[in-house]
Amino acid sequence: MSFLQWLDEPSLKTVTCTHTDAAKYLVSNMLTVGKSYEVKNETEEFIFVVDNSGKVGGYYKTYFE
Repeated sequence: MSFLQWLDEPSLKTVTCTHTDAAKYLVSNMLTVGKSYEVKNETEEFIFVVDNSGKVGGYYKTYFE
């Protein structure tokens, strides 16, 4: 599936954000602790969710459960 179609396609699953304590990047602007997010794609290291901006963003899996 092309990344251009991720917003239009159905979600794979739903995950909940557990923390936003990032060492290098500012994640707290786009993720809220305790909020559930729709997963659009997933790799070994990253998970792509529809974040607080309404767009698809890629984040480390360590932020979710």
